[in-house]
Amino acid sequence: MIVNVLRSLFFFLDFLRNIGIILSMYEKTVNKIVNWLKEQLEKSHTKGFVLGLSGGLDSSVCAALLKKATDNCLGLLLPIESLVRDMEDASEVAAHLNLKTQYIDLTSVYNNLIKLLPGDDRLARGNIKARLRMTVLYYYANVNNYLVCGTGNKTELMLGYFTKYGDGGCDILPLGDLYKFEVRELAKILGIPQVIIEKTPSAGLWQGQTDEDELGFSYEEMDKILQEIAESRAQGEAAEKLQLLFDRSMHKRQPPRICYVRSKNRE
Repeated sequence: MIVNVLRSLFFFLDFLRNIGIILSMYEKTVNKIVNWLKEQLEKSHTKGFVLGLSGGLDSSVCAALLKKATDNCLGLLLPIESLVRDMEDASEVAAHLNLKTQYIDLTSVYNNLIKLLPGDDRLARGNIKARLRMTVLYYYANVNNYLVCGTGNKTELMLGYFTKYGDGGCDILPLGDLYKFEVRELAKILGIPQVIIEKTPSAGLWQGQTDEDELGFSYEEMDKILQEIAESRAQGEAAEKLQLLFDRSMHKRQPPRICYVRSKNRE
């Protein structure tokens, strides 16, 4: 009896120890990112940060990190046919963080623009939404001497799951080396509301769109396989599909290719 109790106590203490190690690791990650953000301001001689608030996990975590780095932060709520609930969630996060915000509804701008364009391709139109939002973000960055903070995580970046020169067009990516599951852990450390942590991820490019439906995998699956790909030990059909997405989206992660005509040795 005593042996069983002691064994249970040992496993419980070991569990608590492991939880403490994990928490300590993510707390260190938060501190590292915050210090890095401060360095970016110093190196670029800029005054602060601007980011788009979507009401989702990634932008909420980014906002919390930016606020830890400086009070000179601006969150833009830029709905384009967006769900009311998403904008409400974004406002609640901003209030929770005491983050200054600006609300600009771009729906009419978007509708007027697509009237001038042929076709009705859903993805192409969704990309226009992302690029309109980034245009406004850079306007506010210019007038305030701020940096534009992108909210993409490592999972999205590896798969090219972002709009080139849209949400992929930014100055800094504080979450760019963190998989989605790691962003969720950071959210807990930063006190992001649970409703945001558990929210179904969506790029908000059209009604009913979700990341996982569009990509064909859950984030849990993608994170696991992408880690295996990064370590050159991935196998199976799912790994092949994600590897193909990684390869095909390489151009999104690189600057524009230049055709060097003056030297053969520059490529």
